[in-house]
Amino acid sequence: MIWQYLKQYKKECILSPLFKMLEAAFELFVPLVVASVIDRGLGGNDRTHIYHMAALLVGLSALGLVCSITAQFFSAKAAAGFAAKLRHALFAHIQSLSYADLDSFGTPRLITRISSDVTQVQTGVNLFLRLIMRAPFVVFGAMIMAFMVDAKSALVFCVVIPLLLAAAFSIIVGCIPLYKKVQDHLDAVTTAARENLTGVRVIRAFAKEEQERRAFEQKNDALCAVQKFTGKISALLNPITYLMINIAIAVLIYTGALRVNSGALTQGEVVALYNYMAQILTELIKMANLVITMTRAAASSSRIQEVFATHSSMENGTDQHLDSADVVFRNVSLTYRGDTAPSLANISFAAKEGQTIGVIGATGSGKSTLVHLISRFYDATEGEVLIGGKPVQTYDTALLRDQIGIVPQKAVLFKGSIRANLMNGAPDASEEDLQKALDRAQALAFVKEKPHGIEEMIEQGGRNLSGGQRQRLTIARALVRKPRILILDDSSSALDYATEAALRKSIQACDFHPTVFIVSQRASSVMHADQIIVLDNGEMVGLGRHEDLLQRCPVYAEIYDSQFAPQEQGAPQEQGASQEQGAPAEQA
Repeated sequence: MIWQYLKQYKKECILSPLFKMLEAAFELFVPLVVASVIDRGLGGNDRTHIYHMAALLVGLSALGLVCSITAQFFSAKAAAGFAAKLRHALFAHIQSLSYADLDSFGTPRLITRISSDVTQVQTGVNLFLRLIMRAPFVVFGAMIMAFMVDAKSALVFCVVIPLLLAAAFSIIVGCIPLYKKVQDHLDAVTTAARENLTGVRVIRAFAKEEQERRAFEQKNDALCAVQKFTGKISALLNPITYLMINIAIAVLIYTGALRVNSGALTQGEVVALYNYMAQILTELIKMANLVITMTRAAASSSRIQEVFATHSSMENGTDQHLDSADVVFRNVSLTYRGDTAPSLANISFAAKEGQTIGVIGATGSGKSTLVHLISRFYDATEGEVLIGGKPVQTYDTALLRDQIGIVPQKAVLFKGSIRANLMNGAPDASEEDLQKALDRAQALAFVKEKPHGIEEMIEQGGRNLSGGQRQRLTIARALVRKPRILILDDSSSALDYATEAALRKSIQACDFHPTVFIVSQRASSVMHADQIIVLDNGEMVGLGRHEDLLQRCPVYAEIYDSQFAPQEQGAPQEQGASQEQGAPAEQA
């Protein structure tokens, strides 16, 4: 499948081997010219003939050089273009996969495939186009030319070439699975490196640098050991080639000397036969490198093909019209791929358009999983999720998510200006829309304080912002698109109580009246919601308003009591929420 991306480079794929064959054809005449110089020029003391032959050699070399440069230009153009299109297609395909599919691959493995594996295939294509016709043409052409010089001496070629091909084939068969194993170990090293770089602050906070260093060394040493073993096997090809060719050269010189003594051959013809054997040696060495490179490319292409062969486990719907923002869960259960126990079990509730729904529970109770079903990041394994009276599976996924504003649990910002980050939510947003979104997210004040205002540059991941600032900008990014459904997944954990209260009021006052889902572990975040869903180990243990749940839901009452002082329950003030959490990021 991946080779279809070479179709646009048919001309280059044809011209590159052809020019390499022309180069090889010019090279095949060189030994005959040298033989003529020895036999006629030197043997007959004909200086004029030597000069003519020298000029001919220069001409053949110049023509060969032009053909070689042209061939390499076309092969590089085809290989680089093929790799670019392959990366684009692979990235687009990865984007089309569901969350469950991405979870099964893992981020480091996908990064390796889109970078290292594609590079290996690109190198293989480049070398293949340059050598696939040249090497066999020179090998068999040299053998034919040798037969034209002297058939008996050329029998040596008929023996050594099949032996060399058999040795090369044996090494190819042994190396392909080994290179796959190398790439698997590379995945493990990439995973370890990514985890360490992402969690470097946590590692330093718990003084685990030495432990992580040892773990990385173990994975790196395992990769090194596999690479060494694979390298030893593939490296056998060159010495085997040299050994066979040198033995053949020794036999050729010996038999040639005997035939020169008998008068059947001239000295120049023996030199020509030797040169043809040397040409075969050179091409077989190149062929050995091609074999090793193509073996790696074959292993990498199979890993890339594995990604392409994985189709999204979610079928896209066709409905292009969302009637309302009502959300209904009917006996919904979800079990993640590979898990035995469900993460959500038998969840049922109904949310009317414009209502605010709170989702609360302990860590790991399934809060984020529940809201992921609304935007169809995952599909329920049992029951159904309806929006606007229709199952989410019937909607076009792009249309559905375009109507939903999501603020993820981890505030993700991209390197660029504040404006660019906000316009990820709505590329066609006006300046007024951006200002309103910032104001509603309680972010306008600190944005105006920045030296460049909305054009202030943000570092990758928002490292130059505090936790609360990052969260407010992600909320503004969701609000700028004026979604019909707004999902705030624990997105105010770094905000103080007053800022969070102002944020809730501004969202309720929005002129587009979204259906709001607030996911939190803090009772203060959800206690003013129209309905509160209480989750415990994936089960819904409570549904109702704040006052009702305090009376009849022990789990909710326990959460509330643990967060508020008993004497303040009349006018609650959350303990430890007097100031915005999240200081500016550590400068690593």
